[in-house]
Parts: sequence; C-alpha cells; structure tokens
Amino acid sequence: MIRLSSKFGLVALVVVLLALPLLAGCGGDDEKGTAKSTSQTGEFSEVVTITIGNLTDKTGPIANALSVIDIALEDMARYFNEQNLIPGVELEVIHYDGQYDPARHIPGYKWLRDKGADLIYAADPNAIETLKSVVDKDEVVLFASSAQDVLLEQPGYAFTAGTHPADLYYTFLDWIAENDWDYATKGPAKIGLAGWAVNIEFAMAQGLEKYCNDHPEKFEWEGEYLTDMGFIWQSEAQALKDCDYVVPPPGSLVTFVKEYREADGKAKFLGSDPHVAFFALVSDAGVWNKIDGMLMIREAKWWNEEGELIDLINKLAHDYHSPGELEKITKAGVSYLSASHSYIMMQIIKNAAEAVGPANIDSQALYAAAQSYALDLDGVQRYSFTDTKRFGCDNFGVYEVNVADETIYRVGTERLPIILAR
Repeated sequence: MIRLSSKFGLVALVVVLLALPLLAGCGGDDEKGTAKSTSQTGEFSEVVTITIGNLTDKTGPIANALSVIDIALEDMARYFNEQNLIPGVELEVIHYDGQYDPARHIPGYKWLRDKGADLIYAADPNAIETLKSVVDKDEVVLFASSAQDVLLEQPGYAFTAGTHPADLYYTFLDWIAENDWDYATKGPAKIGLAGWAVNIEFAMAQGLEKYCNDHPEKFEWEGEYLTDMGFIWQSEAQALKDCDYVVPPPGSLVTFVKEYREADGKAKFLGSDPHVAFFALVSDAGVWNKIDGMLMIREAKWWNEEGELIDLINKLAHDYHSPGELEKITKAGVSYLSASHSYIMMQIIKNAAEAVGPANIDSQALYAAAQSYALDLDGVQRYSFTDTKRFGCDNFGVYEVNVADETIYRVGTERLPIILAR
C-alpha cells in the first residue's frame, strides 16, 4: 500500500536553527484566508486556499507536451479537493505561459507570486536553472518537473520528484552493458547524442560520456551534437550513423529519426520520459517503425501496467475526461503521467497541514514537509527527500518500444537503483 513517512521533529529543529521566515500570504489571518464552506468532516470551520503557481509553456515549442502536464496538475488538485484529502485546505492552480523562453522565467515567477501563488510548480523543464537562486532568496518552495545541475548546489527550496539526467543515463548505460550489448564478444559499443543546446540535454550527454570514460571496455563515446533549437538534422545524422546506440533530441524526435534512417543509420535509439512526451507526434507522423525496439529508462509505471499510483492516474483520466479527451491524453504519452509528481507535491502540502494546521501553512511548514517526505508504492520506496536530497526518484524501470502496438512495454520486473554519475 502507499505509505508516507515523516520526520517532522528532526526537520523542525533544522528549520528553527535556520531561522526561516514565514511566507507572506499563506496564513488564515490575512487576505488569503477567506472563510469558505466547512469541510465534509466538519472538523474545520473555514477552508484556507493554497495556490499552486504553474510556470508552463502554452504557446511555445513544447506546448504540445506541457499542455497535458497542465491538465494532469489540475486533475490531481481537483481530486484532492473533491475527496477532501487535505481537510481545511482547498487547492487552486494558476498558470503562466513562459513560452519555453528563459527570459520569461523570472517575470513569470513574479506574476504568479503577485497573483497569490504559495508555492511554484515549474512544468517548464528549464525554469529551475533560472529560478533556484530566486526561490532560495525568497524562501519559496518550488517543485520542478525535471532535474537540472543547479539542484546539485547547496540544498534549498527547489525540489524535483525526478532525478538528474546525468545520473539517469549513467544508470541506463550500466543496465544496457549488462542486458542489451555483448561487449565481451563485440567489443565496446559506439554511442552518441544529438539534441538542442539546453541544460537537460547537456546533462544527458554528461552522464553518457562519464560512463563511457569510466568503462571504456564497454562503450566508446562518439560525442554530443547539440545545436540551437531547430529541426534540421542531416549533419548530425551523418555524424552518428555508424553508432550502435543514439540518443535522439526529445523535442525534435520525429524529424531526427526520419533523417537518421534516411542517412542509413542503424543504431538502436535510447531515451527517457522527455522522449515519451512526444509520442503523440510520433503517431501523427506515422514513424513508429523508425523507433521500433527503442529502449527507454523511466521513472513511473506506464499506462498498460497496474499499481497503486498508476491505477489512480488512470482513474482520473477516465473519470474527468470525455472519450475524445482521453484519447488525446493517452496518445500524448508520458505527459499526463506527471500526475505522479503533482500527487507528491500535494501530499507534501497535506503533511504540512497535518503538522501545523491548515491556517498555519507557510513556507517554513512546506519546506519542512518537503524535505522529510518519502513514498512507498507497491512495497518499494520509490521517492524520497531529505535535508540534503533534492532529487526524489530512487529507482527506475526499463521499457521497449513495440511498433505493432504503438506503445512501450516494461522489460523485466526489476527496478534499477540510481547510480550517481559523480
């Protein structure tokens, strides 16, 4: 069953020693603490609204994927509200369209705060690089949809339920070496990466290169080919055509795999959740055959699996959406499954409410609840934070693309513990 563990006593001591100030606007005695209807249990005479500010992309280059993440966030908040899972608290979600533009991260953050956001959810995967120093200074809790190098710095107010891409791909190559490539017979496999020159893809390349350097008998690093955001890949395809494995650009997956196969590239593709987020485009373009057998390392269970949290996410998708909307959501691949991250964030709000009372939820309480959080799923600890750990996911599954069914299936049942690339 789902189990939550908390270490509030120790964390409270740490928080007191740090002398963290309160976050303005969260308490029940100011203008945000407007009284509402009593909870279903009758335990609280008024309900405090906690506002989640979502920095997303609604009109930029990754809006196709992030728009579904936004839906998942709203659905999970609706579920928590309808089920009264945080007695005395009602969750509200507001959005800012950052257009995948780093120049809009800080203005977006300020806009969300001005509109009453008590904590920030960064659906934009690169926003955390810009905002970590800001939220640390302002002492505002931020949950990021993905992880970046900046979280390796001094632990602060920014958290992610994911893991650092360098660690993820380092772990992935270790699995491939033992399960997919016979380096003892064939010698080291050649591997390379193509992508956009953004932080997450620099980090992917970092993990791959580090593993190759640490294990030259297993892999040869053919290099990363990172360009400005674009959709023409002929030169990169030619440079990587002789590789055994290639990590394609997530945001330009369709165009790259077309051009790579046209260049007679034979490599097996490797990927992770950022790639799965663009499966709707793979379907629309009819290029599943070009990624058949692609291997993915992933954090959460897939739509075709069973388990406590994936069952809940499936239920929300079916209960809250029409058949046409549901088809769009599931076709979009991984984006809606980010509801698992929303679930963790909202459980942390719940823990904070239980620790200090709904009317007293503030930055100090959210921070303490976040860094004392752990979640067991199906008998395995899957996510955890501590006073020094800001990457939440503790283990992963490997999946394989199946062109016949236009989906992915889990390879084996084991979960891979994270191997740090540092």
